[in-house]
Amino acid sequence: MRVEVRTDEQPVQGASVAAGGVRVTTDATGTAQLNARAGALRLTVSKKGFLDATAELTIEAGRDATVTVALVRQPVVEEEVVVVASTRTGRRLEDQPTRVEVLGREEIEEKLLMTPGDIVMMLNEMGGLRVQATSPSIGAASVRVQGMKGRYTRFLSDGLPLFGQQVGGLGLLQIPPMDLGQVEVIKGTASALYGAGAMGGVVNLLSRRPGPEPVRELLVNRSTLGATDGVVFLSSRFADGWSASFLGGGHAQARNDVDSDGWADVAGYARGIARPRLFWDGGDGRSAFVTAGVTYENREGGTVSDATLPGTAQQYREALDTRRYDVGATFQTLWKGRYVITARGALAWQRHDHVFGQTRERDARDTAFAEVAVRGAAGPHTWVAGAAFERDAYTPRDLPRFAYTYQVPGIFVQDDIDLARWLSVSASGRVDVHNEYGTFFSPRLAALVRASGWTSRVSVGQGFFASTPLNEETEAAGLSNLQVIRPLKAERGRSASVDLTRTAGAGTYTITAFASRVANPVGVERDDRYVLLNRDQASTNVGMELLATLRSGPFVATSTYTYVRSREDTDAGRQDAALTPRHSAGLVAMWEPEGEGRVGLEVYYTGRQRLEVNPYRDESRPYVIVGLLAERRLGRLRVFVNAENLTGVRQTRSDPLLRQTQGADGRWTVDAWAPLDGRVVNGGIRLQF
Repeated sequence: MRVEVRTDEQPVQGASVAAGGVRVTTDATGTAQLNARAGALRLTVSKKGFLDATAELTIEAGRDATVTVALVRQPVVEEEVVVVASTRTGRRLEDQPTRVEVLGREEIEEKLLMTPGDIVMMLNEMGGLRVQATSPSIGAASVRVQGMKGRYTRFLSDGLPLFGQQVGGLGLLQIPPMDLGQVEVIKGTASALYGAGAMGGVVNLLSRRPGPEPVRELLVNRSTLGATDGVVFLSSRFADGWSASFLGGGHAQARNDVDSDGWADVAGYARGIARPRLFWDGGDGRSAFVTAGVTYENREGGTVSDATLPGTAQQYREALDTRRYDVGATFQTLWKGRYVITARGALAWQRHDHVFGQTRERDARDTAFAEVAVRGAAGPHTWVAGAAFERDAYTPRDLPRFAYTYQVPGIFVQDDIDLARWLSVSASGRVDVHNEYGTFFSPRLAALVRASGWTSRVSVGQGFFASTPLNEETEAAGLSNLQVIRPLKAERGRSASVDLTRTAGAGTYTITAFASRVANPVGVERDDRYVLLNRDQASTNVGMELLATLRSGPFVATSTYTYVRSREDTDAGRQDAALTPRHSAGLVAMWEPEGEGRVGLEVYYTGRQRLEVNPYRDESRPYVIVGLLAERRLGRLRVFVNAENLTGVRQTRSDPLLRQTQGADGRWTVDAWAPLDGRVVNGGIRLQF
């Protein structure tokens, strides 16, 4: 049997062709010769960078057969979203019932020029995502997806939990975007395939893969508030399918008392990071990936110079030193020419030394992850089955009563079914056995409907979150004063969403409605005592998102609007969730003529937010932020300048950040509901060498 492999009418060399237990590779003409027995057989063709192609054939005895197979190129976005972040079924993004939102390399580069040292700006400007400051003293923040708490969002790096079970408030501030190829977001419960940490959604940060030509890039940035960034990215291909990349960065920020009240509105820090990556592609369906990372950071806030607190007339220092190490690996191979077997694992070690005035809290958090899965196809079915194990150990050296060790083995399965050309469904489920909270079943059902140029996705899911003493509030205030009156229960969540998309000419328009409910939500009382407990009533989120994108030549404009009604149980009764605006909107316009540079405009609106334990006001003011970006290419050199918050919005223009008396949780500041730094301009160069 003669097999001809093509793509866009061109031959594909080096494709793996398998049938009847025999595997061969196509030559320079895209042709392979198979000695196949007569009868029914399954033909599988695979090559890195393309979607796998399968066909059911019947070979007649004594007759020569020629089969032509057309491979479809698989963009990196689709490959990683499907295989790693979403359903793992190896299908094209547009064919997936689960909605995945993608931020491509061009958009990442824009945000890189705004904040080269972290991914906060990049995530905050995606529709339905909100980066909420959790600790004004040291600048920590978390990501809320469609109004859900930040701890419910699972962060992955190339499909691996290199940042641990849950990303703390400083984790987002320690991830530079220089080496990212794209960012993928799944909103809503994704516990069916990713366990407890994905009750609110998944954010997968995918690295840049080495291309045919070596890449050597250097970025140097400086801001008017004293931020300095130096980042280098290197990548290259070697012989025999090997390639590698390296990211290194040094970042520093001077402490800034913007409103001259003696307290640092912008925390100072010095940080160094390094991350090498090694890739291997065997060309026959086998591939491997290994990475390791190191992060060192010293961060300091509190009173500046000889300033003192108004309530004590004493100086107050808040500082946090972080040491983090991680290693991860993945391996993939073909079995019997028709099954894809993957194995992945990760280890992460984190050490914190946190100072709150005269109080010191030191802790260690170690996580481990391992998973094996197999993927196959039969007729209209594409299925995945696997087993996973996770370990999360927290050891507070100075407060041993809060220590815990969680071990969670689990199994999962999924079946994607193409019922018709216009209808696909996906059913998945996972069983996790938690050593502390028991056994949990997390199902998820999704459907994709296409008709007359319209596309709609519907999904419902259920998941859980293993409660710990670590959340947004306790990370900001520490654990020394915290009381846990009774044992915590696991949080249980459900979510549902439906969206409708239409492309007309140069525009694409999407409307999404969503809802979620979390039972046994863990909350913190901070009025007259500092207590961690499960609330009696469930927290709920109901809302909608509007997204419109217009593309015309070098011009791209995107507008978003999000409405979220997030409700929770408080001591004062049922109220809107604190620091969660009901209304938010954004407009981003970018003009980017090829080979010349780019000019961009951003406008963002944030509505009113309910405030907690704030002696100055119960509700925040709405505000608008405007930004401008310009970049010019001069051969291998790029020069850029970025102006953020041109409207000069600053929380301390309305009220003080400092409290007159210390809170029940030990904090001297109110929550941050608006920017604290005000107008900022940064600029620098990017050099390819």
